[in-house]
Amino acid sequence: MGTGQTVTVYGAYGHTGRFVVTHLLERGFVPVLAGRDADRLKELAAATPGLEIRQASVDDPAALDDALAGADAVINCAGPFATTAAPVIEAALRAGIPYVDVAAEIEANADTFAHFADRARELRAVIVPAMAFYGGLGDLLATAAMGDWTSANEAIVAYGLSSWHPTAGTRTAGAVSHERRGGRRVRYANGQLEYHDNEPTVLAWPFPAPLGTRDVVGEFTMADVVTIPSHLSIPDVRTHMAAEAARDLATPGTPAPTAADDDGRSDQTFLVDAVVRSGDLERRAVATGQDIYAVTAPLAVEAVHRILTGRTRTVGVASAGEIFDAPDFLRALSPHITFELSR
Repeated sequence: MGTGQTVTVYGAYGHTGRFVVTHLLERGFVPVLAGRDADRLKELAAATPGLEIRQASVDDPAALDDALAGADAVINCAGPFATTAAPVIEAALRAGIPYVDVAAEIEANADTFAHFADRARELRAVIVPAMAFYGGLGDLLATAAMGDWTSANEAIVAYGLSSWHPTAGTRTAGAVSHERRGGRRVRYANGQLEYHDNEPTVLAWPFPAPLGTRDVVGEFTMADVVTIPSHLSIPDVRTHMAAEAARDLATPGTPAPTAADDDGRSDQTFLVDAVVRSGDLERRAVATGQDIYAVTAPLAVEAVHRILTGRTRTVGVASAGEIFDAPDFLRALSPHITFELSR
């Protein structure tokens, strides 16, 4: 549990940010509500009395410094992260506090590793990008499956989502990434990110029970292609997406998620199947749960808790699987996530 430590949540009024604020309170932390929109901050503060608000734009370093002043850590929930990650990281480095974000944007995460790795290591700072459903969870699962292997031929993370009602932030982030790629698709193969114009393929993926074999869109590439190879010696990393969820995301009229329980979670369920292969050998780790946006909150907050209590394995820019004990971290997420490992 937190001990009254203060965590600034940048983008606190967003869909995922609200879940993060609630979970911080449940864990005994004191959230500071920060973001670009003063009116939305005031609205959130009215719904969560007693919490401080600090308005700050990413193009105002002094305001960002004020937003992080006195905080023990910062969680950045404000996309698009191509715009927000670097300025908030810079502010965290000036403040001397850990930085965690929930970025799902492939290029934004790659930028964080490329631009901040050396400086963060020299400062012994902690920066954990993609500490979310996409990027963080898949990396933890692949790392847990990898176990004592020092290398593998390939890793595949297959996402069995019952549906995908995207938030406005997801759509904006997707548009930014699409523009950065010039409309091309991306994959991680031969030890590097490759951009290509190949059409997506549909294949049958043998999900474990209770899901069973389902159609997935192959190489529906997510942030795992940045996080997993950042620390695991795997030259080919692929992610697949349940066909029905991919259709939801591609349909402009698909509505945003709506609450289906008292915790504000939607009725969306997920099964994430991470498979690591080395020669003829295969290892698997599986996670199940409800609502990909809501489950990001325990992922990010558990990360902050472990960083602040010294339960980390490295410093600098590091993905979840590198900086944390992956199986232990995944088990700590119960009851939000059910985790199974088979080797």
